[in-house]
Amino acid sequence: MNFMRTAMLLAFMTALFMGVGYLIGGQTGMLIAFVVAAGMNFFSYWNSDRMVLSAYHAQEVDESTAPEFYRMVRDLSANAGLPMPRVYVFDNPQPNAFATGRNPQNAAVAASTGLLRRLTPEEVAGVMAHELAHVENRDTLTMTVTATLAGAISMLSNFAFLFGGNRDDRNNPLGFVGVLIAMIVAPLAAMLVQMAISRTREYAADRRGAEICGSPRSLASALEKIAGDASHIENYDAERNPATAHMFIINPLSGQRMDNLFSTHPNTENRIAALLDMPETGVGGSTRPERTANPPRKSRSVPNTGWGRGGSEPPRGPWS
Repeated sequence: MNFMRTAMLLAFMTALFMGVGYLIGGQTGMLIAFVVAAGMNFFSYWNSDRMVLSAYHAQEVDESTAPEFYRMVRDLSANAGLPMPRVYVFDNPQPNAFATGRNPQNAAVAASTGLLRRLTPEEVAGVMAHELAHVENRDTLTMTVTATLAGAISMLSNFAFLFGGNRDDRNNPLGFVGVLIAMIVAPLAAMLVQMAISRTREYAADRRGAEICGSPRSLASALEKIAGDASHIENYDAERNPATAHMFIINPLSGQRMDNLFSTHPNTENRIAALLDMPETGVGGSTRPERTANPPRKSRSVPNTGWGRGGSEPPRGPWS
């Protein structure tokens, strides 16, 4: 299912890329766009995660540089039955987080310094469990490939502005009108691509994340804090890379208050309400039904790091 979903997305993005190329340069522009899109599809499958992490200047951490945070992710991964992902921190005052990678074996999770400083350990655990749920549900490939190709389409709109003035019908059948269409379509295409990442996946990741960490209320509290801070703490890297907005647990561009058609994220209040309807299962517990053929897996507790309490400092690392 995930393979078919990704293949359909890549096919759609390739067709859209070719369409914009046609509007800019006719058949020649469409052929060039096809070659570029094919190369980008191949490149983004293998490297889109690195590009996203690089865009946010994320630094990989381990047990020596961020022991509490690293152990938390390790124990949450064990609760979820996932391989240990690579763990990153990016320097940004806005509390937020995202996951990336083409599959669970090549996944990475990233948290901002703002998240580690402003949230309690239990809330951070809820956020990282949500990101691991995206990894488990294999959403990360589609999310990262989408971000890469949406950025490429936006870049193509700049070419339309710079080089699309040619009115020669042999090169541009629609003339300047085609250029205007291409310039308008490009930002709308990025929005449509974000909408292609179904907002129901956020609800699914919330639910599974609450099961992984065992505390729906901790995740609900984290969502409330992140949404409140995101509305007035600017994420400059996200503003420069708006096509990546759908990858974050909360939209980093602005506080989304309406659960409308064009929102990349569901309404935060609705997500919190859904979480508060779930039972607390204890740290590391799971409400997911187990198959009777297998005994229930023993839960591992998330370490109580103590950071975020009583003015104590967050985990130290090279970003400090």
